[in-house]
Amino acid sequence: MKVLALDSSGLVASVALVEGTPKASSLLAEYTLNYKKTHSQTLLPMLDEIVRMTELDLKTVDAIAVASGPGSFTGLRIGSATAKGLGFALDRPLAAVPTLEALAYNLFGTDRLICPLMDARRNQVYTGIYEFEGECLKILHSPMAADIAEVADLLCGFGRDVIFLGDGVPVYKERLQELMADRMQSAGVQTLWAPAHLNKQRAGAVGARALWYLWEGNTQTAAEHTPEYLRLSQAERERAEQEEKS
Repeated sequence: MKVLALDSSGLVASVALVEGTPKASSLLAEYTLNYKKTHSQTLLPMLDEIVRMTELDLKTVDAIAVASGPGSFTGLRIGSATAKGLGFALDRPLAAVPTLEALAYNLFGTDRLICPLMDARRNQVYTGIYEFEGECLKILHSPMAADIAEVADLLCGFGRDVIFLGDGVPVYKERLQELMADRMQSAGVQTLWAPAHLNKQRAGAVGARALWYLWEGNTQTAAEHTPEYLRLSQAERERAEQEEKS
Protein backbone atom coordinates (compact mmCIF):
# COMPACT_ATOMS: atom_id res chain seq x y z
CA MET A 1 0.00 0.00 0.00
CA LYS A 2 1.18 3.51 -0.80
CA VAL A 3 -0.17 6.42 1.24
CA LEU A 4 0.16 10.16 0.70
CA ALA A 5 -0.17 11.82 4.12
CA LEU A 6 -0.95 15.40 5.14
CA ASP A 7 -0.88 17.20 8.48
CA SER A 8 -1.74 20.88 8.83
CA SER A 9 -3.61 20.58 12.12
CA GLY A 10 -1.23 22.75 14.17
CA LEU A 11 1.71 25.10 13.78
CA VAL A 12 3.58 22.55 11.65
CA ALA A 13 2.79 21.77 8.02
CA SER A 14 3.89 18.33 6.86
CA VAL A 15 3.52 16.07 3.82
CA ALA A 16 4.84 12.50 3.52
CA LEU A 17 4.81 9.47 1.28
CA VAL A 18 4.69 6.10 3.05
CA GLU A 19 4.41 2.60 1.60
CA GLY A 20 4.27 -0.97 2.84
CA THR A 21 2.22 -2.74 5.48
CA PRO A 22 1.61 -1.79 9.13
CA LYS A 23 4.44 -4.07 10.28
CA ALA A 24 6.83 -3.41 7.39
CA SER A 25 6.58 0.18 6.19
CA SER A 26 8.97 2.61 4.55
CA LEU A 27 9.00 6.42 4.71
CA LEU A 28 9.87 7.40 1.14
CA ALA A 29 9.71 11.17 1.64
CA GLU A 30 8.70 13.72 4.24
CA TYR A 31 8.62 17.51 4.04
CA THR A 32 7.95 19.29 7.33
CA LEU A 33 7.99 23.01 7.99
CA ASN A 34 7.62 24.78 11.33
CA TYR A 35 8.03 28.40 10.35
CA LYS A 36 6.18 31.70 10.02
CA LYS A 37 4.03 30.88 7.00
CA THR A 38 0.41 29.89 6.66
CA HIS A 39 -0.52 26.39 5.59
CA SER A 40 -2.28 27.83 2.54
CA GLN A 41 1.17 29.02 1.40
CA THR A 42 3.09 25.85 2.20
CA LEU A 43 1.02 22.66 1.95
CA LEU A 44 0.51 22.42 -1.83
CA PRO A 45 4.08 23.50 -2.74
CA MET A 46 5.40 20.87 -0.30
CA LEU A 47 3.15 18.26 -1.88
CA ASP A 48 4.31 19.26 -5.37
CA GLU A 49 7.96 18.99 -4.28
CA ILE A 50 7.51 15.48 -2.88
CA VAL A 51 5.74 14.38 -6.07
CA ARG A 52 8.58 15.83 -8.15
CA MET A 53 11.47 14.51 -6.05
CA THR A 54 10.06 10.97 -5.79
CA GLU A 55 8.85 10.94 -9.40
CA LEU A 56 5.48 9.93 -8.02
CA ASP A 57 2.61 9.06 -10.29
CA LEU A 58 -0.33 10.08 -8.11
CA LYS A 59 -2.44 7.36 -9.72
CA THR A 60 -0.27 4.77 -7.93
CA VAL A 61 -1.32 6.09 -4.49
CA ASP A 62 -3.72 3.75 -2.68
CA ALA A 63 -5.09 6.25 -0.16
CA ILE A 64 -4.84 9.79 1.18
CA ALA A 65 -4.17 10.11 4.91
CA VAL A 66 -4.95 13.31 6.77
CA ALA A 67 -4.66 14.47 10.36
CA SER A 68 -8.35 14.85 11.13
CA GLY A 69 -8.23 16.93 14.31
CA PRO A 70 -8.44 18.37 16.79
CA GLY A 71 -6.29 21.39 16.08
CA SER A 72 -6.32 24.78 14.42
CA PHE A 73 -9.69 25.38 12.76
CA THR A 74 -8.09 27.01 9.72
CA GLY A 75 -5.32 24.42 9.50
CA LEU A 76 -7.75 21.53 9.71
CA ARG A 77 -9.92 23.02 6.97
CA ILE A 78 -6.92 23.46 4.69
CA GLY A 79 -5.74 19.88 5.27
CA SER A 80 -9.24 18.50 4.90
CA ALA A 81 -9.93 20.41 1.69
CA THR A 82 -6.62 19.27 0.20
CA ALA A 83 -7.22 15.63 1.15
CA LYS A 84 -10.78 15.71 -0.15
CA GLY A 85 -9.66 17.28 -3.41
CA LEU A 86 -7.05 14.57 -3.91
CA GLY A 87 -9.55 11.88 -2.94
CA PHE A 88 -12.10 13.12 -5.47
CA ALA A 89 -9.55 13.67 -8.25
CA LEU A 90 -7.84 10.28 -7.82
CA ASP A 91 -10.94 8.35 -6.70
CA ARG A 92 -9.09 7.13 -3.62
CA PRO A 93 -10.26 6.56 -0.02
CA LEU A 94 -9.24 8.78 2.87
CA ALA A 95 -7.76 7.56 6.15
CA ALA A 96 -8.68 10.15 8.78
CA VAL A 97 -6.09 9.81 11.57
CA PRO A 98 -6.81 11.75 14.79
CA THR A 99 -4.11 14.37 15.29
CA LEU A 100 -3.36 13.35 18.89
CA GLU A 101 -3.14 9.69 17.90
CA ALA A 102 -0.60 10.51 15.19
CA LEU A 103 1.40 12.56 17.68
CA ALA A 104 1.44 9.66 20.12
CA TYR A 105 2.61 7.39 17.30
CA ASN A 106 5.84 9.44 17.15
CA LEU A 107 6.82 7.61 20.35
CA PHE A 108 6.13 4.09 19.08
CA GLY A 109 7.19 1.35 21.49
CA THR A 110 7.71 3.39 24.65
CA ASP A 111 6.59 1.78 27.90
CA ARG A 112 5.60 5.17 29.35
CA LEU A 113 2.27 6.93 29.15
CA ILE A 114 2.08 9.36 26.23
CA CYS A 115 0.32 12.69 26.61
CA PRO A 116 0.18 14.89 23.50
CA LEU A 117 -0.63 18.53 24.24
CA MET A 118 -1.88 20.97 21.63
CA ASP A 119 -2.44 24.57 22.64
CA ALA A 120 -6.19 25.16 22.25
CA ARG A 121 -6.05 28.74 23.59
CA ARG A 122 -8.58 30.01 26.14
CA ASN A 123 -6.43 28.31 28.86
CA GLN A 124 -7.12 24.86 27.41
CA VAL A 125 -5.26 22.10 25.60
CA TYR A 126 -6.36 19.39 23.22
CA THR A 127 -5.08 16.18 24.72
CA GLY A 128 -5.56 12.46 25.25
CA ILE A 129 -3.66 9.73 27.08
CA TYR A 130 -2.11 6.80 25.23
CA GLU A 131 0.13 3.80 25.74
CA PHE A 132 1.67 1.08 23.62
CA GLU A 133 0.93 -2.57 24.28
CA GLY A 134 3.38 -4.26 21.98
CA GLU A 135 2.68 -2.79 18.55
CA CYS A 136 -0.84 -1.74 19.52
CA LEU A 137 -1.55 1.88 20.39
CA LYS A 138 -4.17 1.97 23.15
CA ILE A 139 -6.33 4.96 24.05
CA LEU A 140 -6.49 5.35 27.84
CA HIS A 141 -8.39 8.64 27.67
CA SER A 142 -10.20 9.85 24.59
CA PRO A 143 -9.29 13.19 22.96
CA MET A 144 -10.69 16.17 24.81
CA ALA A 145 -10.36 19.91 25.27
CA ALA A 146 -9.41 20.46 28.93
CA ASP A 147 -7.85 22.81 31.43
CA ILE A 148 -4.23 21.94 32.16
CA ALA A 149 -5.02 21.34 35.85
CA GLU A 150 -7.54 18.66 34.84
CA VAL A 151 -4.89 17.02 32.67
CA ALA A 152 -2.39 17.03 35.55
CA ASP A 153 -4.95 15.40 37.88
CA LEU A 154 -5.73 12.67 35.37
CA LEU A 155 -2.09 11.81 34.81
CA CYS A 156 -1.18 11.78 38.49
CA GLY A 157 -3.97 9.27 39.00
CA PHE A 158 -2.16 6.74 36.80
CA GLY A 159 1.00 6.84 38.93
CA ARG A 160 3.22 6.11 35.92
CA ASP A 161 6.01 7.82 33.99
CA VAL A 162 4.60 10.09 31.30
CA ILE A 163 6.10 11.68 28.19
CA PHE A 164 4.68 14.98 26.94
CA LEU A 165 4.90 16.27 23.39
CA GLY A 166 3.20 18.78 21.14
CA ASP A 167 3.01 22.55 20.68
CA GLY A 168 1.28 22.89 24.06
CA VAL A 169 4.45 21.84 25.90
CA PRO A 170 6.33 25.16 25.73
CA VAL A 171 3.13 26.96 26.75
CA TYR A 172 2.24 24.75 29.74
CA LYS A 173 5.44 22.94 30.74
CA GLU A 174 6.19 25.19 33.72
CA ARG A 175 2.60 24.99 34.95
CA LEU A 176 2.54 21.19 34.60
CA GLN A 177 5.73 20.89 36.61
CA GLU A 178 4.20 23.01 39.36
CA LEU A 179 1.03 20.93 39.42
CA MET A 180 2.62 17.49 39.17
CA ALA A 181 6.09 17.63 40.74
CA ASP A 182 5.23 16.74 44.34
CA ARG A 183 2.68 14.05 43.51
CA MET A 184 4.82 12.41 40.85
CA GLN A 185 7.90 12.48 43.08
CA SER A 186 6.05 10.90 45.98
CA ALA A 187 4.88 8.13 43.62
CA GLY A 188 8.43 7.59 42.37
CA VAL A 189 7.56 8.35 38.73
CA GLN A 190 8.82 10.87 36.19
CA THR A 191 7.58 13.50 33.77
CA LEU A 192 9.58 13.52 30.55
CA TRP A 193 9.56 15.75 27.47
CA ALA A 194 9.99 14.45 23.92
CA PRO A 195 13.04 15.74 22.01
CA ALA A 196 12.77 18.24 19.16
CA HIS A 197 12.69 15.69 16.33
CA LEU A 198 9.70 13.88 17.87
CA ASN A 199 7.69 16.56 19.64
CA LYS A 200 5.60 18.03 16.79
CA GLN A 201 3.18 16.78 14.16
CA ARG A 202 4.75 14.72 11.36
CA ALA A 203 2.96 13.51 8.25
CA GLY A 204 5.22 10.45 8.37
CA ALA A 205 3.50 9.39 11.59
CA VAL A 206 0.08 10.10 10.05
CA GLY A 207 0.96 7.93 7.07
CA ALA A 208 2.41 5.09 9.17
CA ARG A 209 -0.66 5.09 11.40
CA ALA A 210 -2.91 5.21 8.34
CA LEU A 211 -1.47 1.89 7.15
CA TRP A 212 -3.18 0.27 10.15
CA TYR A 213 -6.43 2.02 9.25
CA LEU A 214 -6.23 0.71 5.69
CA TRP A 215 -5.36 -2.79 6.92
CA GLU A 216 -8.47 -2.73 9.09
CA GLY A 217 -10.68 -1.23 6.36
CA ASN A 218 -11.19 1.94 8.40
CA THR A 219 -11.50 4.50 5.60
CA GLN A 220 -13.86 7.18 4.34
CA THR A 221 -14.80 8.54 0.97
CA ALA A 222 -13.78 12.09 0.15
CA ALA A 223 -17.45 13.09 0.39
CA GLU A 224 -17.81 11.58 3.87
CA HIS A 225 -14.75 13.19 5.43
CA THR A 226 -15.08 16.10 7.88
CA PRO A 227 -12.53 17.33 10.44
CA GLU A 228 -12.99 16.67 14.16
CA TYR A 229 -12.84 20.04 15.93
CA LEU A 230 -13.80 18.89 19.47
CA ARG A 231 -15.22 22.31 20.28
CA LEU A 232 -16.95 25.22 18.57
CA SER A 233 -14.95 27.80 16.63
CA GLN A 234 -14.62 31.32 18.03
CA ALA A 235 -17.22 32.62 15.56
CA GLU A 236 -19.65 29.87 16.56
CA ARG A 237 -19.07 30.55 20.27
CA GLU A 238 -19.65 34.27 19.81
CA ARG A 239 -22.85 33.63 17.86
CA ALA A 240 -24.11 31.26 20.58
CA GLU A 241 -23.34 33.86 23.25
CA GLN A 242 -25.24 36.52 21.31
CA GLU A 243 -28.21 34.20 20.90
CA GLU A 244 -28.24 33.50 24.65
CA LYS A 245 -28.31 37.24 25.39
CA SER A 246 -31.11 37.98 22.89
